[in-house]
Amino acid sequence: MSASILVVDDEEAIVSSLSSILQDEGYEVSVAKSGAEALKTYMADPPDLMLLDIWMPDMDGLETLRRIREFVPTAQVMVMSGHGSIETAVKAIKLGAYDYIEKPLSLENVTLRVKHALEQYRLEEENRSLRTKVQRKFELVGQSPAMQQLRQLIDTAGPTNSRVLVGGENGTGKELVARAIHLQSARADRPFVAVNCAAIPETLIESELFGHEKGSFSGATSMKRGQFEQADSGTLFLDEIGDMSLNTQAKVLRALQEQQFTRVGGTKLLKVDVRVLAASNKDLMKEIEKGAFREDLYYRLNVVPIVVPPLRERHEDIPLLIRHFMKLHAEEQGLRMKEVTPEAMNVFQQYEWPGNIRELRNLIERLMIMVPGNVIDVAQAMTSLQVKPPGAVPAATNATIQPVVSPLLTQPYDSLRDARNAFEKEYIGRKLREHHWNISRTAEDLKIERSHLHRKIKLLDVEMRPEA
Repeated sequence: MSASILVVDDEEAIVSSLSSILQDEGYEVSVAKSGAEALKTYMADPPDLMLLDIWMPDMDGLETLRRIREFVPTAQVMVMSGHGSIETAVKAIKLGAYDYIEKPLSLENVTLRVKHALEQYRLEEENRSLRTKVQRKFELVGQSPAMQQLRQLIDTAGPTNSRVLVGGENGTGKELVARAIHLQSARADRPFVAVNCAAIPETLIESELFGHEKGSFSGATSMKRGQFEQADSGTLFLDEIGDMSLNTQAKVLRALQEQQFTRVGGTKLLKVDVRVLAASNKDLMKEIEKGAFREDLYYRLNVVPIVVPPLRERHEDIPLLIRHFMKLHAEEQGLRMKEVTPEAMNVFQQYEWPGNIRELRNLIERLMIMVPGNVIDVAQAMTSLQVKPPGAVPAATNATIQPVVSPLLTQPYDSLRDARNAFEKEYIGRKLREHHWNISRTAEDLKIERSHLHRKIKLLDVEMRPEA
């Protein structure tokens, strides 16, 4: 789709010549001959770029620019003037103009600068879109009292430079909380570096955190910057810090105290400005009592304590979370959104979710792939959670819920593609049996072309009825 441009000038000759040359370049061009007309046109259908004359009767270009930017702060505007001055250009740029062009216009120069302005606009829009997607991906979803309290704590701690210790069960979203704190801080546009301390072998964690010099150990073929360096001026998130050895804890404590360290095998002291956030699913006070965690490091990290509530304590958030994860999976994988029946939603809300948010997210992804049609019903909800139908257990308790084996949903798969293929193979086979192996009726039921069904049968190796 070609870019759209609004040309605003009270001189007919300029409007005509600019429109003609820009249309020849393949752009969609609309025109306005006054500031008031420009405002009306812009607000009705904002273009990708506006070429705006400064000297116009009634409402000049600077006032028009000011009002446009109030309406659309990201508006891309190039101003034009036949009475140019440094002062006017400075005013225009301060008001948010992307560029300033003096008259008489060189059409070659105009087309080149228009191209640059549109390219810049495209890049900025892509960045805004990516930023929005990232923010949505890491959004803290929920309106329960527990979530409202959590957000208040984040709002309080975020703008400070204090260290925060995030507690909570596995899968509750401790890293999401850390990211939210980072985004609330003055470091929001600086690096956010997350380190899973439990996933790094003891022999490598010091090098991972502080880096190493070339030749410092076998395999160190080059210098490596550690996570503390990479997070300089930003935020370092130490996840599952309770799994860190006492030896590494001592080195982290020293780095926090002095805001400096040396790489493994090095002698030079490196200074960094890093805000450290930490998290653990363990009770660190009990770990201290057992001698497994340093008390001085605990108090160094636990300036602001935040505990993320488990999902079982905020069942009212589950519908919002389900909708949120469906949207994410739909966007990321090109899947169709599905509806959840009230009965199925009740099953989800009554479940205890031992795996918390992580378990819910994975389940929604699986259901969006595996469930045929656009509706998730109560039977599918219970099967996915491996629970018996109502009446099989006492209504007052969920503690004795017994599993129901669902081979398709419980099979180990190497990839999402393998899982999808397994479902399609089983589903196509079932539909073929329902229609007594009639390809045409099966294709019609599946809402695909016969040729497409034939290809699927061959590709997935769907078992056909033996020849008589």
